[in-house]
Amino acid sequence: MGSVAKPDTATTSTPPSAGRGSRKFYFFYGHRKPSQNRPVVRGGLFSNRKTLPSSAASAAAAAAAVAVLPAVDFRDWDPEHDIKAAPLPPSVPAADRRLSPLARYILDSLRRHRRWCPAVLSDLRKLRRVPPDLVAEVLRSRPLLDPSLSTRFFHWAGRQKGFCHSFASYNALAYALNDASRPAAADQLPDLMLAQGKPPSEKQLEILVRMHADAGRGLRLFHIYRKMRGKFGVKPRIFLYNRILDALVRTGHLDLALSVYDDLRADGLKEEAITFTILAKGLCRAGRTGDLLQVLERMRQELCRPDVFAYTAIIKVLASEGNVDGCLTVWEEMSKDRVEADVMAYSTMVSCLSKAGRVEKGCELFHKMKRKGLVIDRAIYGSLVEGFVAEGRVGDGCRLLEMMVDDGYRGDLGIYNSLIGGLCAAGRVDKAHKLFLIVIQEGLIPSFETVTPLMSAYADTSDMSKFFYLVNQLVELELPVLDHISNFFTFFTSKGGRELKALEVFETLKTKGYFSISIYNILIERLHNIEDGKHAHALFEEIKCSKDIQPDSFTYNLIIPCFVEKGDIRYACSCYNLMMENSWTPSTEAYCSLVKGLCKIGEINAAITLVKDCLGNVTSGPMEFKYALTVLNTCRLKKPEKVIEVLDEMIDEGYPLEDIIYCAIMYGFCKYASSGEARKVFSVMKDRNLLTEANFIVYEELLNEHLKKTTAGLVISGMKFFGLESKLRWTSNLD
Repeated sequence: MGSVAKPDTATTSTPPSAGRGSRKFYFFYGHRKPSQNRPVVRGGLFSNRKTLPSSAASAAAAAAAVAVLPAVDFRDWDPEHDIKAAPLPPSVPAADRRLSPLARYILDSLRRHRRWCPAVLSDLRKLRRVPPDLVAEVLRSRPLLDPSLSTRFFHWAGRQKGFCHSFASYNALAYALNDASRPAAADQLPDLMLAQGKPPSEKQLEILVRMHADAGRGLRLFHIYRKMRGKFGVKPRIFLYNRILDALVRTGHLDLALSVYDDLRADGLKEEAITFTILAKGLCRAGRTGDLLQVLERMRQELCRPDVFAYTAIIKVLASEGNVDGCLTVWEEMSKDRVEADVMAYSTMVSCLSKAGRVEKGCELFHKMKRKGLVIDRAIYGSLVEGFVAEGRVGDGCRLLEMMVDDGYRGDLGIYNSLIGGLCAAGRVDKAHKLFLIVIQEGLIPSFETVTPLMSAYADTSDMSKFFYLVNQLVELELPVLDHISNFFTFFTSKGGRELKALEVFETLKTKGYFSISIYNILIERLHNIEDGKHAHALFEEIKCSKDIQPDSFTYNLIIPCFVEKGDIRYACSCYNLMMENSWTPSTEAYCSLVKGLCKIGEINAAITLVKDCLGNVTSGPMEFKYALTVLNTCRLKKPEKVIEVLDEMIDEGYPLEDIIYCAIMYGFCKYASSGEARKVFSVMKDRNLLTEANFIVYEELLNEHLKKTTAGLVISGMKFFGLESKLRWTSNLD
């Protein structure tokens, strides 16, 4: 009837470990017609497998591949094989140890070659067939080295004869495309499923909605929802509608969420409590209190009364938006529904009212809580104390602190900081210092907000003995004293008018050895803001002469504009060169001041070079610099009218015509055309009253000087090219 064929050694070779288990032979009935992708079967109960090449070239390539690639023992990849006898090597990733052996085999091939190539196809052809479950397992084992491998492998599996993808493989591909940041491709999967005879269901919509919701893609989520509903007739259930509504509300698309809610009602679905809560949150963020009340009324009629959790969530959203009137309106609605507010609802309301400057209303709720016997947490006390301090009622805040201590609570650092700041602002520095001592006794670590108001108060009154007493206490507590002093100078000079007083305090601190480069930078910045270049230069000279500290990049960024305003452009450029030597990137303000200063002294070439450096180093350069390069490129056309069009665009966009723009015109036309075109542009701008007569004369002189420098540079370059440097030196010696 048949015969047992010997295994073909040309296609598979039996390794030495073949005796570990029995071979699995395939059972066939009769003769099967050979093809390129099917083995030759000559009948019999058991048969060998031979590959039928399509041509002589493919046969030669197959023979070469067999000669190069080692034989594969498929028993090692058999899912039913006992893998306990041969444990996995340590090189196998931990994420792949849960996979089946065949899935690991495919993943190893894909990761080894890193792209879709004939070598991968050769490895895949060694498998008799890749079922849909194996395809899904491979696609779920993300990430691959190349995201395109997922789609290539998916389509290759679909081209197997008699193969049909399952819903699991489609879903796995959707996750793979989403992880590869290709949401548009993932949205096309429902069309692919329909084309391959698998109409998409609600599950596919749920997967896409979950992916877009997690990534915050509200518009794309709404698009796929409309597509699945209109084109494929998928009607979501209520839980999926809730997820769509929540994603649209969180991404700020309230109108789209309301349209989805209309579809929900049109489908005849019954809303849940979470549905109304989601809509209420969206309306709260939009400030639509009237529509919010309508939603609450609909919830009462069609479902049930909102509970305390729903009301608390609504109040939290309104409080985060600063809508105090809306919070009070919802609070009244809660009273009408006879819903008892819990501690969380009271805490949210008291905090909202205190921050909004309605601390009296917050106190009423506070006393109402005490009458009801509710547990009042420390957050409520803290919000009320901050509210009293903000209104200047520091005494009421102190009494509330005493009440809190009587109730068995310990004051936290935030409450003490608020009271210390309020007492210092009210001139009660002695009481503020007592609170500071209480902070230390309580074992709390003072922060900047604790120490800075006291330091500022002592500095205002020139009471340096108490100032240094406070500094010594910080030293005893092993706190970063210089950081506290730096924060003090930032706070002290922020109000304005205290710069000279800050210099006096700093002079005293230097005698005690308390100074750092950050303190110098803070003072230089404030002095530059008030245009006090004299003291700023003096501080910079102190830094350069000091052996303990050295200027940093921030110091140079601050001092360069000071020297430019002083008129010492050369020294400002030397500071810039020092920054380049240290590989520091100047700030945009330093670049702008340097370019402006170089334009004023006629160093146009250096100014254009700095413009290019700025746009190459700074993330977002000034628009004037970008337009300057646009002018340079337009000058290549040798048409003044084109340059005038660029200037008109600048004026329309609201950008002023700075000196660098006119210098770019001089540089560009002198380099690519002639000075006559630049003069034409200046004349047109003067005729339009965009350039005054005085500025026209100044720019014309700058143009003549730049033309002379350009000509002299060309002459010197020519003499160097012809080897006449010696004559050039001889002429200079005669001069």
